[in-house]
Amino acid sequence: MPNDALKALELKIDELILLCNQLDAENQTLKRKSLDWQVERTILIEKNSNASERMKALLEQLHNAESSL
Repeated sequence: MPNDALKALELKIDELILLCNQLDAENQTLKRKSLDWQVERTILIEKNSNASERMKALLEQLHNAESSL
């Protein structure tokens, strides 16, 4: 392999290594964000459930108050 071709191949390999490192870092960031979104989703589902239960209790109280009138 001529020297120029070898240098070009080395450069291409170095570029691919750099790209792999960048993609790995991006992948790790996306995994962290995905985990954060999953945690937030779980919290929001719990809050929604709590709000729904409170609303049902308030509606039941209202219904009972109306019935006693």
